[in-house]
Amino acid sequence: MKHTPDFLEQAYDPRDPSPWLALYLDRSTPLDEEVKRAWLADSSSRSRQFVLPFVRPFARTLIVLFQVVKTFTPRRWAFSRQLHRLLAWGMENFIRPEANWLILRHFHLGSQVLAFIARNSGTDTATNPLKPLRIEDVREDMFLVHDLNLYNFVIRLNQNLRESGRSLEHVPAPDLSMIVRPSLELADMPRRRRNFLDLQSSIELFTPIYQLLLTDSDFWRATNSLQLDETIGLYSATILDAREHLILLNNRHPLVPMSTLRAGFRLTLHGLSTEMLHAFLMGKKAAMQVSAP
Repeated sequence: MKHTPDFLEQAYDPRDPSPWLALYLDRSTPLDEEVKRAWLADSSSRSRQFVLPFVRPFARTLIVLFQVVKTFTPRRWAFSRQLHRLLAWGMENFIRPEANWLILRHFHLGSQVLAFIARNSGTDTATNPLKPLRIEDVREDMFLVHDLNLYNFVIRLNQNLRESGRSLEHVPAPDLSMIVRPSLELADMPRRRRNFLDLQSSIELFTPIYQLLLTDSDFWRATNSLQLDETIGLYSATILDAREHLILLNNRHPLVPMSTLRAGFRLTLHGLSTEMLHAFLMGKKAAMQVSAP
């Protein structure tokens, strides 16, 4: 499998410009250069072009059917360990290296963002960082724990703020020491011929499986955690006094739950907004280091 995306190898033709090249060269939104390259290589893949249009309606139909099935099964029906073993197997054997790299990065970035908010909140709010180094690490209920971490963090942070009579405020010199590049390399991801499936197709396929093998409560909480992008974005924007960052968020208002049918698409948005927030924080950290005496 090639390492260089086609849109970077092809000659630029003004009569037939590549949309992927335009997006790659554009710097209007904060995104790490290596991440943008991997993201667009995955987005421009043949899998996303030809597999996703068939996978998406199939997966959404399964969500409806599984919801009917779950209506007649015990409420505590859950097979979390089997689910995560299945997800890890799928990642190892079928998902593109760029997609696997972005998925594993997401756990690191989410942990760093929560640590940044906690450290600059003026409270002693604990976090539970997830830092997978290999695909097999996700077997330990990592996707489920990731969702639990987010809700538990919002609850604990706001309990602590209320008990101390405080609220989040702008921090002129925020602590950004926890914002670092994750120790994951794209070159270490599986790169066999069968690792062809793009990120969005993978997420669409994983979503009904997630629904089937977890409780309704776990699935509902997971899909609606995506709307907390707005909440986390507001927390970060308040600390940094950078409300302009919020224009990058579009996973909808956290107080208005959305249908689970579009969870796969919204999960992709969630991953991208996390990457952009992390890149924004990395830029702030670099700027502070330059201006430091």
